[in-house]
Amino acid sequence: MHPSNNPPIQQSPPSRQRERPAKDTVRRNLNRGYMKLDVWERGMALFELAFEIAQHIQDWKLRSQILDAAQSVSANIAEGYGRRTLPEYILFLYYSKGSLAEVLTRIIGSKRVRLITPQDFEQFDALHYEVENKLLSLITSLESEPATKNWQTRLPTPMPSPRING
Repeated sequence: MHPSNNPPIQQSPPSRQRERPAKDTVRRNLNRGYMKLDVWERGMALFELAFEIAQHIQDWKLRSQILDAAQSVSANIAEGYGRRTLPEYILFLYYSKGSLAEVLTRIIGSKRVRLITPQDFEQFDALHYEVENKLLSLITSLESEPATKNWQTRLPTPMPSPRING
């Protein structure tokens, strides 16, 4: 195809920096510990960026696939964290790694057919690379730990409630 016959590159508005509270929720417990993980937080930022970029893609199926894969990154980290055993957690981290590969492939395809700008791609690719390296580091760290070290397979035993005489 002659360059003048190429469809124009769709221009996206500059990325908006959203004001965010320090934490998404004030409620904390043992199962919500994944929210302290930098890889989970950066994965959420990747989803936010994918959401911004995908808003300019008219193909609803492609847009949905990009968002589903991007959201699965942090969702699988969270789900794995909530599992009973270290091997289950690691398995879900690998699912997250697969979602990272999927979303990058869809974003590369979108760039190749000029559905997103080179600037949007570069911004996404840089954040994706950061999340990918953090995830690989977490997997490597967990796989090198003995399975019994600091990993609870049961919820802590609750303290008995004080009896109220009355």
